[in-house]
Amino acid sequence: MKKILFLVLLVSWTNVLAQTKAGGVVKDQAGEVLPFVNVIFKNSTKGTTTDESGKFYLQTDEDYDTLKVSFIGYKTLNYPLESSVNLDLEIEIQEETSELDEVKIFRGKTSKKDNPALAILKKIWENKRTNGVRAFKQYEYREYEKLEFDLNSIDSSVIKNPIFKGMEFIFDYTDTNQYSGKTYLPVFINESVTKVYGDNKLNKEREELLGNKNSGFSENQKLIAYVKDLYDEYNVYDNYLKFYDKSFVSPLSTTGVDNYNYILNDSAYIGDKWCYNIIYYPRRKNELTFKGDFWVNDTTWAIKKINLETSAKANINWVKQVYIEQEFETLNDSVFLIKRDHFVADFGLNKKESSKGMYARRTLIYEDYQFNNPRKKEFYEKQVYEARPQVYTRSDEFWENNRLEKLAKQEEGIYEMLDSLTKVKSFQRVYDIATIFQSGYVEFNGWDFGPVYSLVGYNDVEGLRLRAGGRTYFGQNDPWRIEGYGAYGFKDEKFKYGIAGKWLLDKRSRLIVSAGNRRDVEQLGASLTNTTDILGRSLASSSVISVGDNDKLSSINLSVFALEMEPLKNFRIRLSGSYRNIKPASPDFKLDYYTSDGSYRTNPEIDQTEVSTMLIYTPGREAVGYGVEQNIINEGEFPSFFLNYGVGVKNVFGSDFDYKKLQFFYDQPFQIGGFGRANLSLETGKTFGDVPLALLSVIPGNQTYFAMYNSFPVLNYYEFVTDSYVSGHFEHNFNGRLFARIPLLRELNLRELVGIRGVWGDLSEGSRNVDASGLELRAPDKDPYWEYSLGVGNIFKVLRIDAHFRGNYFEIPDSRSFALTASFGFHF
Repeated sequence: MKKILFLVLLVSWTNVLAQTKAGGVVKDQAGEVLPFVNVIFKNSTKGTTTDESGKFYLQTDEDYDTLKVSFIGYKTLNYPLESSVNLDLEIEIQEETSELDEVKIFRGKTSKKDNPALAILKKIWENKRTNGVRAFKQYEYREYEKLEFDLNSIDSSVIKNPIFKGMEFIFDYTDTNQYSGKTYLPVFINESVTKVYGDNKLNKEREELLGNKNSGFSENQKLIAYVKDLYDEYNVYDNYLKFYDKSFVSPLSTTGVDNYNYILNDSAYIGDKWCYNIIYYPRRKNELTFKGDFWVNDTTWAIKKINLETSAKANINWVKQVYIEQEFETLNDSVFLIKRDHFVADFGLNKKESSKGMYARRTLIYEDYQFNNPRKKEFYEKQVYEARPQVYTRSDEFWENNRLEKLAKQEEGIYEMLDSLTKVKSFQRVYDIATIFQSGYVEFNGWDFGPVYSLVGYNDVEGLRLRAGGRTYFGQNDPWRIEGYGAYGFKDEKFKYGIAGKWLLDKRSRLIVSAGNRRDVEQLGASLTNTTDILGRSLASSSVISVGDNDKLSSINLSVFALEMEPLKNFRIRLSGSYRNIKPASPDFKLDYYTSDGSYRTNPEIDQTEVSTMLIYTPGREAVGYGVEQNIINEGEFPSFFLNYGVGVKNVFGSDFDYKKLQFFYDQPFQIGGFGRANLSLETGKTFGDVPLALLSVIPGNQTYFAMYNSFPVLNYYEFVTDSYVSGHFEHNFNGRLFARIPLLRELNLRELVGIRGVWGDLSEGSRNVDASGLELRAPDKDPYWEYSLGVGNIFKVLRIDAHFRGNYFEIPDSRSFALTASFGFHF
């Protein structure tokens, strides 16, 4: 979400010197626009297809004087170009024969019989596994990457905008996009050279960054990593291509015939290889598909060149269109290797053609392929554990020797222009505002104020709550950090605070020592898995609007000391000792427990000392930074495993109970091809020993109108209490696949969601006997409690609403059978 918010808000400010430009619309003799018509520069493979409005735009660095326009059922037209710039063309093509009374583009399935394009497609499927670096035991290559962000649709209204006062010089660097014909202005450019090593037998890969250069944001690994993570690695031979957490159906997919129409359009030599040209276009609107064409070799059936362009109506937010070009080179008669990969995304707040937005462009060049050079497993597992500033300060000579695609003359000037731009105060203000929205902190010299999203809160105990906090910040690789906050409730008239510090002792093992203390009001039981986060606070603790009584909050005094290390990548071990004092924050809520076997003396508050060992494994997690805090750049895309063994120690610092607690948590996101995205989580735990209410595992209800992760929205707080439990949550987001088949409804680009969750738990007789709170403690021990939900997402692009339905245990007093929750967020 942070990456998307960054793109939406950072609309601030590479270029190619084109020699031939052509754009316009293609129509038939009746004046009707024709979508998916093939338009290329004659005697070249540089071309495109018209969009759903019959429009096209082409641009190249070379000189051409003729367009070749062709489509099935129509005569091929050679259209002369009068100059190097030919815009607003209206091209008319004629039907092939008089026997064709009507030619139209079919949106449904077309006949597969006698279609030569499909016969070629089957050959591609049969041979795709032999192509690329996967055909070798080991591989190495050098990769040059250029990332560019550009403000597009530059016109007089933009140039005269007061926001650009003092920055007028930047408009000298505008140019025209080769795909859309829009004028654009650069905002960011980043170049990198990387050496990539891989072993297909070990299934290991290692990347070594040799050099990095960017405009105005030197050594900002976090920004660079966020930008790069927008583009997942993709292979056009895969059935689905993933961009911006969405899975698009590849035109080379084995299921492509259900999503695309294919037409054999042409054949020609590309280099020394005879190739067929196939045009493809989607059968239905709003689905995550492409239009374009590809060239395939006639003997190896390997792709030589492919163009992909998303439909403007594809169900994806903030992205108007995506353009992809890939070129492959021949290693031998059976192996084709990728040579160039060019990706352009057109971002905008809406999909109107005239709307302003931003281009994100990524160009990858691959060279120096080497194969079958085995290396030891340790080579691939070696990690870079500290910043290498020399990588970000390479000389001009280094870039002259390692830049695999020479910068155009105008691109060379962009570095100087953008470096100057970052010194302009008005630009700095725009950048600072975008940083606040992205990080939640206001930056000062050596410290940050925030997070700004937590300044105001409300609950039944504190009433209106104001909070102010901050953290030390000298740089992204700080070896230590101190952060804290203070808060005041106007109803209980009490001051609360939290303060914590952490220090990175060893960079190689990421050995971190941390400590802190928090005194605050909290809704216990908001999650099953124990945490000792000093500064954490759940949404349940500050709900502005709630369902029913919400006065079961507790006052907590928590102190923690911990050691954490990462002996293996993404595998962390945390040893901690904590002390907690817990008591009710409201006179109407009790946590009392019996202090004697005779059950006549009670205590209203608990003192508890606990020692715990946590094992956390997050395979596939990508983190950036070498300091005490790292930034996760692929949040929500990797599985998580969590195991906690906690021991309560009586009589240490006045601790009241002996017990042992074992907990396990597993979370797994799934990308189910073109059917959307799912998430499964499982939790289980058991407490050995008799403990009071405040130390039991409360099944997390949710009495707010806002979604809370892994809670049960139809349960009230403390409705179920356990000391042994098994819980599961499953949710699937179809990403609009079903709504896309319903006329009118599909135009709204809504997304359908379903979910089911359940929990079984037990409460021992010993823990029941300890309790003196006056609450009726019950556990879902006869049948698992369950509930299900139906949701609609992407309402106004930012809102999601879920309806939740209770499955059983309707007989519980004051229980709810239905609940509504909402959530807001920026999602692609």
